[in-house]
Amino acid sequence: MSSVYVKGVRTVTTSQAYLEGKAVKETKVLISELGRQFYNIGWVSGAGGSISIRVHDDSVPKSQQLIVMSPSGVQMEKMEPEDMFVLYLTDSILSSPSPKPYPHKHPKCSARCPTEIFELCAAGAVIHSYGMESCFITMLNPLSKEFRISHMEMIKGIKGHGYYDELVVPIIENTASEYELTTRLAEAIKAYPKTTAVLVRNGGLYVWGDSWISAKTQAECYYYLFDAAIKLHQLGLDWSTPNHGPIQNVRGAVKTSSDISTKAETADSKHKLQALPRFIVLEIEGTTTPISFVAEVLFPYARDNVGKHLSATYETAETQYDIKLLRSQVQNDQEIGVAGAVPIPSPDAGKEQVIAALVANVEAMIKADRKIHALKQLQGHIWKTGYKNKELKGLVFDDVPEALEKWHALGVKVYIYSSGSRLEQRLIFGNTNYGDLRKYLSGFFETTVGNKRETSSYIEILESLGVDKPSDVLFVTDVFHEATAAKAAGLEVIVSIRPGNGPLPENHRFKTINSFLEI
Repeated sequence: MSSVYVKGVRTVTTSQAYLEGKAVKETKVLISELGRQFYNIGWVSGAGGSISIRVHDDSVPKSQQLIVMSPSGVQMEKMEPEDMFVLYLTDSILSSPSPKPYPHKHPKCSARCPTEIFELCAAGAVIHSYGMESCFITMLNPLSKEFRISHMEMIKGIKGHGYYDELVVPIIENTASEYELTTRLAEAIKAYPKTTAVLVRNGGLYVWGDSWISAKTQAECYYYLFDAAIKLHQLGLDWSTPNHGPIQNVRGAVKTSSDISTKAETADSKHKLQALPRFIVLEIEGTTTPISFVAEVLFPYARDNVGKHLSATYETAETQYDIKLLRSQVQNDQEIGVAGAVPIPSPDAGKEQVIAALVANVEAMIKADRKIHALKQLQGHIWKTGYKNKELKGLVFDDVPEALEKWHALGVKVYIYSSGSRLEQRLIFGNTNYGDLRKYLSGFFETTVGNKRETSSYIEILESLGVDKPSDVLFVTDVFHEATAAKAAGLEVIVSIRPGNGPLPENHRFKTINSFLEI
């Protein structure tokens, strides 16, 4: 074996003989057997879940041992040893399975989350499962960021825990982006160094251990504890207390759909808010600002100036970080087959070639109106230059400055929640046709808190604001799906009707306004 560099990390090149050796073969067989077993108990049904095991070999340093990983999106109970991927710890694929004929799907490797766990936790195996209990336990209280339980015998099966210890499992919000999920997973692991599992709300469970036996045993214990907690909850008993006695209060309890529906009907019948709320959260496009401003001014400016901006700032730390984010996003896009994603050459290829590839990717992202962090950050920096050079000016509707000033005088805290980055938001309101309006704003939320059409995002905002009563917050938007998600989180909601906005569904049942002065 000899040394090479993969992604700048020294690793070990692997001979064909080693790849076909006993240790790798046995690991592939083991994963196929575990796949069938986990399928039969409901952990990996519906082509979901994954199993990743480090190939144990005493002759190779642990940091350089290979990872064998099951493919994603396949029938787990039908997996054979030859269906597995073999990877370096850096998530570089060393060996891929051959595609099977129709109707089998082409094997894919969703390596980002497992390899992050291998690296952060020095794990020997990682199991990602979708057992129903792991989903239900995160749904019982959508405000909860943790699952906590104590005084249960099976806690002893979790590494570092005894019967009297409180087991704490972090809960992270789900997302369609593997890159974002990996970031949230890494943050949870760093925040909870003792944990050997992370729950993904409505998205299953990641469990890891020093070996496949440790990971499997702990997964079985976690599922037992989730199931016990759900059944205790059904009996009206509190699983989080040592004696598991009757639930004493319902603070933080989840509202039922009928509760939400009744509240909506009551609000509609009154057809107006009785008093100003403590907090107001505003969307930008179609609410404070014409939709056309973003589509016809900001996006074209960013598209037309991306090459110029990158050329002028290429050597700066800010732009190099923007390029790093774009590289990662494009790599992920290529792995999942996103249209328009083209490879970005290494820096050795030269500045011009790198910029040309970046421009092609950014133009495709803008055309597809993608709401991704890497694009938003770069756009924000391009717009920052435009505002500085007086080539751009933010635009708000005529009623917005007066309303913001009035709310500020009355002690109402106003926040912005937009798919644009915080930088973009500050630039718009700091350089408007009415001057700098940021003095009336208490803060800015971007989609790092979650997608604007997901209820969990508004729950995250409530937690950030430190609000006990969700109805203390008024959300104003022009998008029906956003209004519905915010309403489900308990916020008061008003839909903004502005020139150029899209139509609302019939019988939408939300209060509407044409001007902020109506609030």
